[in-house]
Amino acid sequence: MSDTTLHITNGNFLTNYLIKLDIATEENIITWQETLCVGPTLEEVASEEFLDIRKSFFKSFYDSTLSIEEITSELQKLDNISNFTEIVLWFEYDLFCHINMVAVISLLEQKGIYLPIYLVCSGRVEGEKELKALAELNPKQLQSHYNEKILLKLDDIALAKHIWEIYCGNDHNLLLPLITRSSSFEYMGICLKAHIKRFPDVRSGISTLEYNILKLVKDNTITSRHHLVGYTLHYQGYYGYGDLQLERIIDLLSLFFIETEKSLTLNRKGYLALEHQHNYQAEMNNTIYFGGVRSLDYKFDKQQNKLVKTIVHAN
Repeated sequence: MSDTTLHITNGNFLTNYLIKLDIATEENIITWQETLCVGPTLEEVASEEFLDIRKSFFKSFYDSTLSIEEITSELQKLDNISNFTEIVLWFEYDLFCHINMVAVISLLEQKGIYLPIYLVCSGRVEGEKELKALAELNPKQLQSHYNEKILLKLDDIALAKHIWEIYCGNDHNLLLPLITRSSSFEYMGICLKAHIKRFPDVRSGISTLEYNILKLVKDNTITSRHHLVGYTLHYQGYYGYGDLQLERIIDLLSLFFIETEKSLTLNRKGYLALEHQHNYQAEMNNTIYFGGVRSLDYKFDKQQNKLVKTIVHAN
């Protein structure tokens, strides 16, 4: 442990784990509390306007209160970092973490902080069949990840800032050339692909994740929405969504379900959506924003491998 290292983690659970292992202390760790992969964002991270739109989003979309005080309290630690000589970012392999990570890197630049930045990123672990989150690693594995942390190059930092700028803008097709960009971010390309496929498919009007959720219902015995959340948490791939995000998605998919006290099955619309026989984008009316764009305004065209403007909403 070094008192001159500033750690920035992806959540309270990992923060507590690092403190327990004496890798960090309460004085040299910041917990990033946000979920920037969903909802509107602005390029100026943590500005008053940024915090206002995030608070409004959580209230309107999740009926939940985002603690601005808690976020502000954590970020105030960045206002006095004269005792630190390096920064270590602890973020995982999924889209959820990668959007937060590029925002944090951009925030450091916006605050004029130019210390060396290292990355500890989980994912594939030797001897393990499944991808692992940082908090799922045992102490030996976590220490090994820390010992092998990656120093981000200037090109890496520039790439992260560029991705954040595009994400906050209105043309996410600009992310497509970055999918194959070489960098120290091993999972960035996969996460950007996953992001683009969050937009409704041009044929069915549902996203890849929504399609996979409907398929889980079709192929398994699902007893309730809560049961379906548990299934999806395990089989969602590179999205990294938590209960809150998945519950909201499943609510939007309710028009495809037949629900009883003991079961949840697909109705006719559900089967038609899986077979790409009808487009349900307008009926779902998913008003979620991804950064600077609204999901409802774009479709993913698999043949063109890009986003196209939804005609009904075109100017």
